[in-house]
Amino acid sequence: MAGTQSSVKDVIPDIGGNFALDEGVIEVLPLGSRVLSASSFGSSAWTRTARIRVQLPDGSAKQYFLKCATEGGQVMMEGEFNSMTELHKLAPSFVPQPHAWGKFYLASPVTHFFLCEFIDMENEMPDPVAFCARLAEIHLNSQSPTGQFGFAVPNCHGKIVQSNDWDPSWTSFFTKLLVSFFKTEIGINGPWPEYEQAFEVIVKTVVPQLLEPLQANGRVLKPSLVHGDLWEENAAINLSTGEPVVFDASAFYAHNEYELGTWRRETIKFGRSHFNQYLRNIPPSEPVEQWDDRVRLYSLKFNLAHMIGWPGAPFVRAEYVSLRCLVGSMDLG
Repeated sequence: MAGTQSSVKDVIPDIGGNFALDEGVIEVLPLGSRVLSASSFGSSAWTRTARIRVQLPDGSAKQYFLKCATEGGQVMMEGEFNSMTELHKLAPSFVPQPHAWGKFYLASPVTHFFLCEFIDMENEMPDPVAFCARLAEIHLNSQSPTGQFGFAVPNCHGKIVQSNDWDPSWTSFFTKLLVSFFKTEIGINGPWPEYEQAFEVIVKTVVPQLLEPLQANGRVLKPSLVHGDLWEENAAINLSTGEPVVFDASAFYAHNEYELGTWRRETIKFGRSHFNQYLRNIPPSEPVEQWDDRVRLYSLKFNLAHMIGWPGAPFVRAEYVSLRCLVGSMDLG
C-alpha cells in the first residue's frame, strides 16, 4: 500500500465496503493468514472500528474486531489491550479475547490500534442474574499483582487518561483519580465557584469519612479488578451462546463497589435488579451502613467523565445538585 493516509477516517473510511488494511495490523495476524476483507463496522465516540475477515493457514476462517485512534491513541489502545487481557484471563466467555495492539505504518496523524476477537452481539441489556454472577467472579477471583490499588499501565476512561499509579490506600487512590477528572472537567466547562467549593468539601471531608473506614480498625480491603466503565453501551449478549459479554474496559484494581458507581447515574439502564443480584454475590463492605453513600460518591467520578466527554451547562448543574445532596447527607461537624 503506497503513500500515506490523511486521517483516522481514511484509515477506516465511513463506508460499508472494503478498505486497504495497514501493514501494521496485517503483521500481528497469525503467520500465514490471508485477509479476505476489512470493512467499517459499528460506531464509537472516540475511535474508528472495523471487522476483519481472515483465512488462517489451516484454511479455517476467523474474524477480528479492529479499533483505531489518533489523538492519545497509544495510551488508549495499549490501555484497552491490557485491561481486556486481564479481564479475559478471569472470564474468557465474558470478555472478547484480545489479540494485539500496535501502530499503523502508513497513517498521518499517527494512528494506534487494538485488535481482538470478533463476537456477534445483540445490544440488549443482559440478564441480571447471569451478568452479576460473572462480574462478581472477576471481583472475587482477581488478585492485584502488587497487593495495591492501581494498574500496570495507564489507560483511558473514554478519552480521558487514568494514571493508575499503585497505591496501598484506597482513599488516596480514589482521591487522586477524582481530583484529576475534576480538574479536567473544570478546564473544559469553565469555573463555577459554588461548584468548586462543594467539591473541595467532598475531597477534604466526605471522601475520608466514607472511604477511610474501609481500611480502619483492622479491616482489610481487597483490591479487585474492575471493568471501569460498565454501562449498557459496553455490555451485550453473545448471539452464539446467549451469554452476557462486556468490552471497552478501562480496568484497574479498586474497591469492588466502585464498579457500581456508574449504575447510580440517573441515565444508566443498570438498575435495582442489577444492584440486588450483585449484592447477592458480594455483600456490602463494612461499614455496611455507609454502602449507599459510598456508591453515590463513586458515581461522581462517572458523572465527571460524562461531563468531560459531552460538555455543557446542564450536566454541570446536574453534577452540582449531586454534590450538594452528598454533602448534605454527611455529618461535617
